[in-house]
Amino acid sequence: MSRLRRIAVSDRYFFVTSNLDQNRAFLGDPDFEDLAGAVARARTEHGFWITAWIFLPDHWHAIVYPRHPLAISTVIKTIKLQTTPAINRRRNEAGPLWQARFFDRILRTVQEYWETVDYIHMNSVRRGLVSRPEDWRWSSVHSHQKHSHGVALPIDTINLPSDPAFRLW
Repeated sequence: MSRLRRIAVSDRYFFVTSNLDQNRAFLGDPDFEDLAGAVARARTEHGFWITAWIFLPDHWHAIVYPRHPLAISTVIKTIKLQTTPAINRRRNEAGPLWQARFFDRILRTVQEYWETVDYIHMNSVRRGLVSRPEDWRWSSVHSHQKHSHGVALPIDTINLPSDPAFRLW
C-alpha cells in the first residue's frame, strides 16, 4: 500500500482527525486530561492556534492553524508522541496508542469553517454520549458559548469575516 504524500502547508485552518489504534481500549477522563495537557504543551512549544476541538473515546478532532514554517504533521506528531508514553504508563500498557496516519483537510471558506466547528461540537451527540453538546466536558463548545469556566483546553479566539463565502486562503 502506498502512502500519500502530505503537502507541507502552513497558515491555513486544518480540520484534523486522529483515531485511536484499533487494538486499544477506549479513552476515558484520565486519558482526555493527558491529551489536553499534551495539546497545551505542543501549542506552547510550537505556537500553533487551536480554535475548536473535541476528545471522544476512539478519536479526536480539532481545527488547527499552524503558522509558517510549522507544518500540520509536526503538530500532530508532537501531540501523539507526548500522549502515547503518558497514557501507556498510567494504563500499564505498551505499544502504539494512535493510528499511524491522521486525516486533515484545509478549510477554504468562512462557511466551511463554521460548519466544521458545529460538526466537531455535535460529535458527542451523534455518538450517543450526551443529549446536548454542552453536556460533554471534553469539547471546546464551552469556550465557543463563552462558558469557559473549567474548560480543559482553552481555544484561540479569532475574528473571521462575516461573509460566509469569504475565502480563508
